[in-house]
Order: sequence, then C-alpha cells, then structure tokens
Amino acid sequence: MSDSLLKVEDLNVYYGSIHAIKGISFEVNEGEIVTLIGANGAGKSTSLNTIAGLLKPRTGKITFCGKNLVGVHAHRIIREGMALCPEGRRVFLQLSVKENLEMGAYTRPDSEIADSLDMVYGLFPRLKERYKQVAGTLSGGEQQMLAMGRALMSKPRLMMLDEPSMGLAPILVDQIFDIIKNLHAAGTTILLVEQNARKALGVADRAYVLETGRIVNSGTGAELLNDDSVKRAYLGG
Repeated sequence: MSDSLLKVEDLNVYYGSIHAIKGISFEVNEGEIVTLIGANGAGKSTSLNTIAGLLKPRTGKITFCGKNLVGVHAHRIIREGMALCPEGRRVFLQLSVKENLEMGAYTRPDSEIADSLDMVYGLFPRLKERYKQVAGTLSGGEQQMLAMGRALMSKPRLMMLDEPSMGLAPILVDQIFDIIKNLHAAGTTILLVEQNARKALGVADRAYVLETGRIVNSGTGAELLNDDSVKRAYLGG
C-alpha cells in the first residue's frame, strides 16, 4: 500500500464542554476508500469537519500530503488538494447546475475549468442534461450528484463524502455507490462517512467504527462486514 495521504493522530475535539472526539487516530493511504461508520452522534461528521478546517481540535495532529493542517483555514486546505462534500448536500439553491460546479473550481485556473466540467458531466450525465436548471429545483438525488460534482471540480487528491446516501430512495443509493466505485477506479482517494454501514463496508478497502467519539474497531471492509459485533450493531444481523 502507498504511503498515507492523510494521517490523524490523537485528535480531540470539543463543543464547549462536550468532548465530542476522544483521541482518535486513523489514516487514509493514496488510492484507498476508507470509511467511518457509526450511529448518529458518534462523531463521524465532526471528524470530517475538523479535518476540513471547519472545526478546530483542542489537541492532536492532522497531516495531509506531509503537511500539518491544524490551524490552517478551510479555503487553504482546499488548495492543498482536499475536498469535502458536506452532509445535507448544501448546494447553492439559487444558482444553476453549471454555476454550482464552477463555484467548486474557484481554486483552479480558468483554463482548466472546461476540462473539469467535461469530466464531471461524464460521471454525471444527468447534470449535463440539466446544466441550466436552478439547483433548488433538482431532486434530492440530483442535488447529491451536484454536490459530489462540485467537490470534484477542485480536482482533489482526497475527496471526503459526508453521508452521501442520506434521505435517498434505495435505487438512488445504489447509483451513488456506483459513482463512488467509479471515482475510486479512476484514482480518487476517498474518505467516506456513512450511516448505511452495509453499503459503506461493501466499497471500503478499510474501515473504522466510531462510538461516542472513540474508534472501537477497525479492519478491512470485508472483515468488518463479517464481524459479529458490527453485524449486531449496524447490519441488523
């Protein structure tokens, strides 16, 4: 396996007096899909938001491409090659599909934007069909595709996906996970936070289980799919 692209060491994050993340450590190697699974409130989204620079840790280290990111502003982290596709999609509802995608490329030279748009439209043909449509009128599944496409426009070395299947019908969940597999096959390294543990473990090279801010289990996706404690807690087995 390649060297680690992202390394999180002994991370502690607080909301006021609430200790939300309790000394977690994990890494993501180049070319992997790594997933964090766990129940609501386990600290999955908090972990991603801290890595992305949206929250400040109390202690700990976050190293990306060999650089310590603690204290680095979120917009600078995007320039370093990391993109976050946030929970709840958060597309710009008043802007068109194409304008949303262009917003994702604000760190890139203008000369490269057309090629990136072609790449995103190749992955998401629905977005190409609707490039003039106002994002607020898209379906939930289409908005999720748009949020993922917008994140890809920055050409990230690491793409972080926060609950991409949330609120989607099963057939759309399958589509989103097919797209995740395609992104991975094309060479994108992915850190995935997902409540649908079965789907997440099915695509993951490696996985970590979070419970109340602590990592309580880890292994390959296949190992955790077959782990009795994971089956009982997350897979209905």
